[in-house]
Parts: sequence; C-alpha cells; structure tokens
Amino acid sequence: MIFTDRERDYLAGQGLGRLATIGPDGTPHVRPVGFRLNEDDTIDIGGPNLRSSQKYRNVRTDPKVSFIADDLTPDEPGAIRPGWGRGVEIRGLAELLETDRPLAPGFSDEVIRVHARRVLSLNLDAPGSQARDIERGADS
Repeated sequence: MIFTDRERDYLAGQGLGRLATIGPDGTPHVRPVGFRLNEDDTIDIGGPNLRSSQKYRNVRTDPKVSFIADDLTPDEPGAIRPGWGRGVEIRGLAELLETDRPLAPGFSDEVIRVHARRVLSLNLDAPGSQARDIERGADS
C-alpha cells in the first residue's frame, strides 16, 4: 500500500481536494475537484463534462500532476497543532480513463486517475510534514 493507515483514513473522510496540472504554456492550473480514494491507493478525480475541461486537456498533454486534500486541524484536546493546516499532498502521474462508476450523480464517465510518486503528509501523525518517494521507497 502507498498510504499509511492515517493518510488513507484522512483521504477517505475528505470530499474535496485540489488538482494542479501543467498548462500548455507551462504555467500551473489549479482547480477544486471531487475525488475518490481507490482500494489500490490511486485517486480518481471526476466532474461534469470532465473531457471538455482544461485539466483533462492538460493531463492529455502532460501527465505530471499534484493533488492535495487539506483542512484545518480541530481545535480540541489531543489534536496535532490545533487550528493549523493538515492534509495529504500527492505528486505523481495521471492517466485518463473511462469508468462505469462515475464519482457522483451528474458526473461524466471519465476520470483522471492519479498514481502517486511522492506523498507528503502535514500534521497528521506528528507535527510538521513527512514525505515519501514511492518509486524508491525512501523517506525524506
């Protein structure tokens, strides 16, 4: 598995993330997106008319992406850094697929599937950030 249990639980509990793609002129393009964590630890991103979106066209040209799901840590006893940001960032490669399981009603059959190459978690298991390169299996 790619994600820790804590990262997996966190991602499964989030409904909104942000996907960054690379535009035709090399500039970043970031959009809020609905997503689903799959059993194989890939992330599926969807939306209505996904095929006609800029993010879909960007991935077709350059599959390098970054995806983040984040929020604020709860302001409660035992929370890691109450009121600070926390989340999981996934840097990797995306592929364009058609699926028979749209992410939500009204979403198209296409998905952008993200395969992690680097995972960064922030204030989930401990204060600060932890990063792992998936291909090499190295922590940094």
